[in-house]
Amino acid sequence: MSEFENTTEEGGRRSFVRRTLLRGAALGATAPLLPAAAKAAVAAERSGGAAERIRADSATLRWLGTSGWRVDIGGRGVLFDPYITRFETGLFGPKGSFDPATELTCDEDLVARHAGRPETVLVSHTHWDHVNDVPYIAKSTGARVFGTETTYHVLRSLGVDAARISVVKGGEVLDFGDYTVEVVSGRHSRNANWSYFAPGTLNAPPPRAPRTVTDLPEGDTLAFQLSVAGGPSVFFMGASDVDERAVAGLRPDVLMAAVPSSRATHRYVPRLLGALGGPATVVPVHWDHFERPLSEPPLRDPVMDLDGFVAEVRRCSPASRVVVPDYATVFGADLTPTS
Repeated sequence: MSEFENTTEEGGRRSFVRRTLLRGAALGATAPLLPAAAKAAVAAERSGGAAERIRADSATLRWLGTSGWRVDIGGRGVLFDPYITRFETGLFGPKGSFDPATELTCDEDLVARHAGRPETVLVSHTHWDHVNDVPYIAKSTGARVFGTETTYHVLRSLGVDAARISVVKGGEVLDFGDYTVEVVSGRHSRNANWSYFAPGTLNAPPPRAPRTVTDLPEGDTLAFQLSVAGGPSVFFMGASDVDERAVAGLRPDVLMAAVPSSRATHRYVPRLLGALGGPATVVPVHWDHFERPLSEPPLRDPVMDLDGFVAEVRRCSPASRVVVPDYATVFGADLTPTS
């Protein structure tokens, strides 16, 4: 795979309902974070150090679509926002076709095939396209789930053992031996109206277990930096906004960056890349049509300007390598394909 490989794109147009329902952020200004000469010097120094430090076989990474990832570290598995079932809600159809009463469902066999046997599941927020399959994964594998208090209450209402759920808020650094996880306070994407879909938090179990997509509130948003011993540090985002102060001092090797759907967030790309120090590798995520199965090539969400996002990354951080993933590729720890 080249540094930037276009995926198959579905023709046609989609309605404004998408813009008014979900994610939002800006593509931002176009000035590089550093003058070109200084940036090149920094890149050379960083890439050389990373090449010496990162063993390609220290981990494998595979994109699960949307913002989801599966990371295998030896025999240990970590999942981030695993949404695998990918059922239809009408969200990607004509205006007015989104059905807020769409029932939640989980294809257990499919999820088991893609999720493997994780021991840790990291959840950015509690919208269905991030948390829908987590209850089954937690109950069937015994994995420990890390998320917000809202995620905790939703999972408990869906039958997950409280002993398998850890509430985190941001600022925690969790040691798992072969890897560490730093929890970071995040922000959910903004749509063109400077708001987002299904806001709200839960401070107690819901009156009834969630049954539909709109029964799942956002419930605050987190990001996570996973650092693998002998491998890369990877910053995972589930939504396209950033709290620059919360990420101050983090310098990930790899940024899994959510692509925005609007310009509501001021200078999103330069602020994000500047706060994280211009990561050596940037991987755009959450740009795909997430109601199509993972067995098919990814189709672009036409609301998401993937090409514009990639161009903006290259203008702001010209030394960063951009890798556009697909569902079939398994990457080594250095973000080069292994299959």
